[in-house]
Amino acid sequence: MRAMRVGIAGPVGSGKTALVWRLCERLRGDVELAVVTNDLFTDEDALFLRRNGALPSARIAAVQTGACPHTAVREDITPNLQAVARLERRFQGLRLVLVESGGDNLAASFSPALADVSVFVIDVAGGDKVPRKGGPGTGGSDLLVINKVDLAPHVGADLEVMRRDAEALRRGRALLFTDLRRGTGVDAVEGWVRARLGEHETGTLRRARADAAQGFSAQTHDHAHAHDHADAHGHRS
Repeated sequence: MRAMRVGIAGPVGSGKTALVWRLCERLRGDVELAVVTNDLFTDEDALFLRRNGALPSARIAAVQTGACPHTAVREDITPNLQAVARLERRFQGLRLVLVESGGDNLAASFSPALADVSVFVIDVAGGDKVPRKGGPGTGGSDLLVINKVDLAPHVGADLEVMRRDAEALRRGRALLFTDLRRGTGVDAVEGWVRARLGEHETGTLRRARADAAQGFSAQTHDHAHAHDHADAHGHRS
């Protein structure tokens, strides 16, 4: 069985690399894993992980996309697939590969041909309005991580408002709050990843994802229908 691929995306500075680092710390003791990072023109995220000892250097591969970050994880995924394949050849028995996207906006999403599950990271510093903005990452990812909860009092963000809006958008898909710098909430993220890995290795993950995708499709259809109905009756400004 090939390794499960977890795609991790989110805006610049939201905490994607910090999340990868924390997961490596928690999982490396008993899970054979590796990492692929994506940056536009540098290997900065890979270098950060190596400097901080997240994994042995050979287990961290860097892809320079040279284009919009979401292109390399959604449209032209070949460089990432090649990087994953090289890691799988190098490390027999690899069970998990964390694929970190370059920093992108709320429209970022992973091709299902690259990621078996996706995690989207946003942070409190953007204000509590961010979940209301929607988008494929915030609404359709398998797990939404709202990071930097410690900043809420300093930026006037209401965490309960963020929770309410995110839950309304996601309709039951997983949502977790973290402060990755201090390690708050990492246990829950680790548990979620381990649960998905178990589903992958027992063959039940694909069915669960199909059910979730169907629910998200129905939600977006209902949302679009409501807007169309409002337009037809002149209820929108």
